[in-house]
Amino acid sequence: MKRVRGALLDWFARHKRDLPWRRTRDPYAILLSETMLQQTRVETVIPYYERFLARFPTVFALADAEPDEVTRLWSGLGYYSRARNLHAAARKLAAEHGGELPREVDALRELPGVGRYTAGAVASIAFDRPAPIVDGNVARVLARLLDLRDDVTSPSGRQRLWEEADALARGPHPGDLNQALMELGALICTPRAPKCLLCPLREPCRGLAAGDPEALPVKKKPREPKPIEATAALITRAGKLLAVRRPPAGLLGGLWDLPGGDLASKEPALGGLERALRERLGIALASTAELGVVRHQFTHRSLRLHVFRGEAKPGRVARSHYDAHRWLTRAAFEQLGLSAVARKALALCVPAPRAELRGR
Repeated sequence: MKRVRGALLDWFARHKRDLPWRRTRDPYAILLSETMLQQTRVETVIPYYERFLARFPTVFALADAEPDEVTRLWSGLGYYSRARNLHAAARKLAAEHGGELPREVDALRELPGVGRYTAGAVASIAFDRPAPIVDGNVARVLARLLDLRDDVTSPSGRQRLWEEADALARGPHPGDLNQALMELGALICTPRAPKCLLCPLREPCRGLAAGDPEALPVKKKPREPKPIEATAALITRAGKLLAVRRPPAGLLGGLWDLPGGDLASKEPALGGLERALRERLGIALASTAELGVVRHQFTHRSLRLHVFRGEAKPGRVARSHYDAHRWLTRAAFEQLGLSAVARKALALCVPAPRAELRGR
């Protein structure tokens, strides 16, 4: 362990990337970065991190924010429960901790959305606590280093990884050590074609000695994404567009969207749209035009979204599914906290002559 620890720290000191969250020891900024980096690439996170921190530079600034503004700044980053949990954590910190993050893992894990990995990252990087972390990069490095042949997604496999990570963290500079493990997995010990000749751990690496490091880690095959057919529409009335906000729980919870819904098996797209509008908003369309299909890949779902434009018939909106609704200008609509799929759909909705609309 001492040999591995020393090699990692030396390599990290010479080869670490200059990333914005590595220029600070502010625990709040580190919590923000670790939350954003969950299942998201570094290159994608950087501009979001910088914009978010510029708008909400402290725990108190985030705690005082309106939920819509938080989701607007998160819009496009995905996994939106992270934004809701981060906002809730800031409010808890402001109300119960004087805006200060706890220093210990157990106390950090009491914050909304903070699990074992995030707590370990914040405790070690911000407070130099000997706390382990295991993410995808760390799991890959440790599985190859130790030639672990158990499924790393199994309970026993996960437990072994956390035990090894804990042993490594119990030494000098645990924050740098944890970052070195992640950095090595991102830059050298990659899923495909690992750069073993450049790796500081190539001599003690048992996976390399066994001759097949790329076969590790062992994981069960992920399930195929479930295909989903859905429909949505840009609905106008008196020059304004109808925006709806999804309920807080569930997929894309709390985000603003175009009205619509999932289609039943073999249900026509337009018929499904009319049904969804009737059931969820109590409105009907006087005219419609089909604009195209948007495709979007979620972690476990593969979406085909049929997009329409329509003029609403007179009548009051009777909302029964969505959390809120607004009639807005196009410019105001685009400033809302929208998901990536909603922005794709909105991009299809360019102005068109009224002759293209089909009366109903």
